[in-house]
Amino acid sequence: MHQHLLVSDTRHFRVEDEINPYMDRARQPDPAAARAEHDALVAAHAAAGRTVEHLASAPGESDMVFTANAALVRGDRAVLGRPPAARAGEIAHVRAWLAARGVVAEDAPYAFSGQGDALALRDDLLLAATGQRTDPRMLGVLAERLDHEVVPLRTVSPEFYDLDLAVGVPDPDGLLAWCPEALDEPSRARVRGLRRRGFTLVEVDLAEARAFALNLVGDGRHVTMTRGAPRLAAALRAHGLTVTELATEQLARSGGGVRCTALTLDVPGTRTAVAA
Repeated sequence: MHQHLLVSDTRHFRVEDEINPYMDRARQPDPAAARAEHDALVAAHAAAGRTVEHLASAPGESDMVFTANAALVRGDRAVLGRPPAARAGEIAHVRAWLAARGVVAEDAPYAFSGQGDALALRDDLLLAATGQRTDPRMLGVLAERLDHEVVPLRTVSPEFYDLDLAVGVPDPDGLLAWCPEALDEPSRARVRGLRRRGFTLVEVDLAEARAFALNLVGDGRHVTMTRGAPRLAAALRAHGLTVTELATEQLARSGGGVRCTALTLDVPGTRTAVAA
């Protein structure tokens, strides 16, 4: 899992709408630096042996570089994101790209931040969050349409507007990194309960979480993450993972990081249930 990714590009990337606390129209990304950051991310995925697919960004879609919000894909099925209105135009482009590759993509009936709020683990397990951008009714939709067992979580602050800022998946088969302060107490209990299912948990402090440390891509061997989170990087290396730390300062001006820029295309399996 997380070996086959869809990315876009930074050609039209800028801060147009302030739809999360990190965005400020007065602090625009530098186009050349943003392109260099994104090129380095793509190169790191390739160096880790991942297959990277490309979807060209469209004029007027200033956040299209953040492909993770566009859908949740499982096998040959997908549920499309239903993002804030400022990003709604992206979805048609992703729908067409998926359809051309035989993926049946269904609309989300409620607000849904795509993979940003839905992190797939081994087998059919899905961590899915509400509290900011995703409607709670989407949890049942994801369980039914994609046959996931859903572990419901809730983020507590707009600075964790998506789950992938509060929880990272360095190894979908057994290692999670997370910031407990980013989740409400019932969610913390559910995450800790994953130890009974064989997962090892790495706690990340608020300072590193706020620096996008958890917005990472991991496949169980290699982790690609932002630089500036030395404690998490060291912890992951201690677990035997190869860690590549990259600059994401320009992407962060729009509230994004490594995970935000990559939509996973290789989540396998089938089953149905919603966890209590």
